[in-house]
Amino acid sequence: MKRTLAAAGAVALFAGMAVGVASMASATPQIPNQSQAIAQANSALSNRAAIRGTANDQYKVYSSRVDAATGATHVRYTRQYNGLRVYGGDFVVHNAPGGALSSVSNALNAPLNVSTTPGITADAAKSSAERAFVGTVARVGTPELMIDAADGNGVLAFETVVEGMNGATPSKLHVITDARTGAVRGSFDEIETINGTGNSLYSGTVTVDTTQSGSTYTMIDPSHGNNNTCDMNNGTSTCTNFTDADNTWGTGTNANRQSAGVDAHFGAAVTFDYYKNVHGRNGIFGNGAGVPSRVHYSSNYVNAFWDGAQMTYGDGNGKPLVSLDVAGHEMSHGVTENVVSGGLTYSGESGGLNEATSDIFGSMVEFYANTSSDPGDYDIGEKIDINGNGTPLRYMYNPTLDGSSHGCWSTSTKNVDVHYSSGVANHFYFNLAEGTGATAYGTSPVCGSAPAVVGIGRAKAEKIWFKALDAYFTSNTSYVNTSNPSNTARAYSLHAASDLYGNCSTEYKAVQAAWTAVNVAGSDAPCGGTPTSSPTSSPTASPTGSPTTCAAVTNGTDVAIPDHGAAVTSTITITGCARNASATTKVAVVIPHTYRGDIRIDLVGPNGTSYRLKTESINDSAANINTTYTVNVSTQTANGTWTLKVQDMYSYDTGNIDSWTLTV
Repeated sequence: MKRTLAAAGAVALFAGMAVGVASMASATPQIPNQSQAIAQANSALSNRAAIRGTANDQYKVYSSRVDAATGATHVRYTRQYNGLRVYGGDFVVHNAPGGALSSVSNALNAPLNVSTTPGITADAAKSSAERAFVGTVARVGTPELMIDAADGNGVLAFETVVEGMNGATPSKLHVITDARTGAVRGSFDEIETINGTGNSLYSGTVTVDTTQSGSTYTMIDPSHGNNNTCDMNNGTSTCTNFTDADNTWGTGTNANRQSAGVDAHFGAAVTFDYYKNVHGRNGIFGNGAGVPSRVHYSSNYVNAFWDGAQMTYGDGNGKPLVSLDVAGHEMSHGVTENVVSGGLTYSGESGGLNEATSDIFGSMVEFYANTSSDPGDYDIGEKIDINGNGTPLRYMYNPTLDGSSHGCWSTSTKNVDVHYSSGVANHFYFNLAEGTGATAYGTSPVCGSAPAVVGIGRAKAEKIWFKALDAYFTSNTSYVNTSNPSNTARAYSLHAASDLYGNCSTEYKAVQAAWTAVNVAGSDAPCGGTPTSSPTSSPTASPTGSPTTCAAVTNGTDVAIPDHGAAVTSTITITGCARNASATTKVAVVIPHTYRGDIRIDLVGPNGTSYRLKTESINDSAANINTTYTVNVSTQTANGTWTLKVQDMYSYDTGNIDSWTLTV
């Protein structure tokens, strides 16, 4: 049937599908340089199915990483669509040693097909953004027309930056407005903070690097990218560098204003060293540059914040917020926003992962510093006493102890404040490093009837989490994603464990167990006596013959759909599920197609019975299918081979099965 196609196409401390290509590593790997890594990755840009691309997309390299030991490469890209920036359109191309495509981390659920003609004016978006700001507005920026794909699905939107003050805290609020309706889709603040109410100076006697000029020493650290620490003098604008005549700073009490400066200066240096010596990252920004630290901000300001360029600490109610884990936490926000294109979007589950990453590395900085005055632990903010009763802000070993955080994932996790959704990843990390049950740092419960977890130690756990962040996470990575199952922290941390320690290694199995213990399931195949294929080849797919457990399972192998041709099929085999399938079995289908009305979809059970999921319709001219169907297949045994059958019923339009997920 001939038809005309449409144009295709400040953060508080408290409150894509991988396409598998098999590869073999050389016994003596050739290590490419950065230019070669990018050239290898660029060859994948013509593979539109892998990168969820269209003819209207444009791509730009954001960063590249080469694994020095193996020669595997990871190249991040940003995306434009018809010249518009795509927020949430980032992806990472992973090439195996030797240069063959291994997989793609993709923030999009499906290729974009969005009209770029707005239904409202920029002025209307500007007014809407200003109304969304809480506090005193100083400036409203010019709205930018863009594609908002933060949830994996593209919508035409305006992004407007509103600057001002929320009390004494500066704010740079990014407001996303639907360009068709004018409704506010969401917002996030560039200013990343710690807030609370509560009442030392925490690290004891430490060595700090300073700069001498004549007979005067200044708190500028030449050993750590010229970190400098200054005194805001309880104001909000001017900051004066600390100076001293004898290079002995502070007294360890609030009676001397230098004391808080010592903690901040030391914290910046330790955080710099932690990332450089443990993870090979040259400072917060990755370029060797230091971080300015401003102390004594405002009056009785119970807050600290990262604004994208520097740290600012308030004095609290007699307890300045300059403890090691707070410094490490806030500056780790800087790492996240520089490593991942656009950072981990600061809302929902990706926002929880953002906060958890800062909690995790803030704690690891504290362990790395190894001071007797503030030894490492898994309590967050325990020294600054924000609650006023001696309790920490958060407990990684049992997040629910704070009364608000989620220690186990549930369908409501995406709806809570990001400081509380962070609890799921914090709990996972503690289990991975230290194990469940009674530990030296607290007792970690498991969720439901999950098996106990034996920890692999901090040294391995921190490597896995950083590798997952650095090489695999996209801007909207989440805990659970039925539309794009491999764009999850579980899938990516398994990638990282496989890269570092081998597929189905002890460490890999520990990652699986630690996620299961916090109720985050995945479609990764279980590791039995014989190792399965590497997750870097196919992290979420379970094609025909691949045994899997009674859970959600994905086949991510592309299948071309012939135009007005015979039906094509894709299969998933379920084993180890000794019951019938559910009356509410879910079938999540992703099919890029230029005219989805052409498509008929059936699910065929193990006994051959066929169930219609979607009927063709000549009146449905929209592109792409990204839908979860519910079907009663309770008369079928769950075990066996299930078949997705797809047929294009009319002429002139094309597409392919990208992936499908079966939850029996």
